[in-house]
Amino acid sequence: MLSKPEKDTLVQAVYEIVSRIPYGRITSYGAIAAAVGYPNLSRMVGQIMKGSGDYKEKLPCHRVVNSQGYLSGKDSFDHSGQMQQLLEAEGIIVVNNKIKNHKEICWDPMEEILFDK
Repeated sequence: MLSKPEKDTLVQAVYEIVSRIPYGRITSYGAIAAAVGYPNLSRMVGQIMKGSGDYKEKLPCHRVVNSQGYLSGKDSFDHSGQMQQLLEAEGIIVVNNKIKNHKEICWDPMEEILFDK
């Protein structure tokens, strides 16, 4: 269990990673969890994303999917089709709630973090 300061730090780290996801790319909850140093907390990353509130409009939350490319967070948007619409507006192909070529367009935040240092 994380302490309140640890959770607050985790939330800010997750938001920072999400803010860096490039246009037309996606990443997964697990990749974000690993990048912030908590590889076993992908579900918590999902909860953070779900509770992002006001940040949701400032962050590209629609670019975060599960490890198989499914739009598992679509119910957190204003309507169930909004996540897909936002992705498709970036040229990302979605078929049956799954990114068609998710492995090819998946962005690994660990690579960016390593290059930033």
